[in-house]
Amino acid sequence: MMISKTLLFIILFILPPPLKPAFLRFFCGAQVGRHVRIGWFTSLMGRQITLGDYSEIRALTLIRCDGAISLGRYALISSFNLVYGAAGLHVGEHSYIGPQSLINTEEDVRIGRWSALGARSMVYTHGSFLPFTEGYWVRFAPVTVGDYVWCAAGVFLQPGAEIGDNSFVNSRSVVGGSLPAGSIAEGNPAQIVGQMERMRRTMSPRRLDAAAAQMVRHFVDLVLKQNWGLKVEQQGSNLRMHYRGQAYQIMLAASHGDAPTIANDATRTIWLISRPAWRPTNSNHWLDLTQNQMTTDADPVYQELALFLKRYYGVQLEFVG
Repeated sequence: MMISKTLLFIILFILPPPLKPAFLRFFCGAQVGRHVRIGWFTSLMGRQITLGDYSEIRALTLIRCDGAISLGRYALISSFNLVYGAAGLHVGEHSYIGPQSLINTEEDVRIGRWSALGARSMVYTHGSFLPFTEGYWVRFAPVTVGDYVWCAAGVFLQPGAEIGDNSFVNSRSVVGGSLPAGSIAEGNPAQIVGQMERMRRTMSPRRLDAAAAQMVRHFVDLVLKQNWGLKVEQQGSNLRMHYRGQAYQIMLAASHGDAPTIANDATRTIWLISRPAWRPTNSNHWLDLTQNQMTTDADPVYQELALFLKRYYGVQLEFVG
């Protein structure tokens, strides 16, 4: 069985990405959801494998666990990661493991929903090198990261680390014990230096409108103007440009005021919506910030805006339709 799993691991490593989900289903008995993506020269093997809808493992990542491996919907493991050990890895929906991270799973490692390990993080579930028979200590313990937890780049989680929900651990911190929910922690060893409730704003409808406007302005300045070299014209709250011969406009559907006017010309309109229970009737290009939803339309400007919101502002949208 070990030889068989090793061969499957090698074959999966060299297969082209489009073939990998089907290979896992048919040869490894994996439960693979819709639109799962596994990158070049990436492989994974475990006792049971569950990959949720739209989950992704990027190129040059190796995951070899004797226990179960599960990724929730929209979970993302980035490139150049190494995960190995006798137990399992469980990553919740919309969670993220940054590049060049090392995760040891001699005991289970569990990461909750909407949580992130930054680049070059390290997770160890055992601590041993010096001989136990000569009196040196050995420790084995699982590592648990709760929901809505952000561990910044270079965090080290030691055996037995537990981080409660809605917490932030600053870069280069070392966590070896328990951090209660709502903590802001940093240092070696990590100490609580604040509470998340003091850092987080209550988002009223008007604040959501302002956030949407700020994100669009940033997208226009950084992506459309600086990176793509487009000329963008502002007409009131509407932003107009041309890309690859197509006329576009980006419009905000704010939470207050009259319902937005929907144009009937050939201009392709991308809507950023903060208005509850409203959707455009003649467009598939909308991003609803009240429900965290978007369509699957492949328009390049639309997809680039969605990626920008995720990368720079942590706004993750689920596909509908």
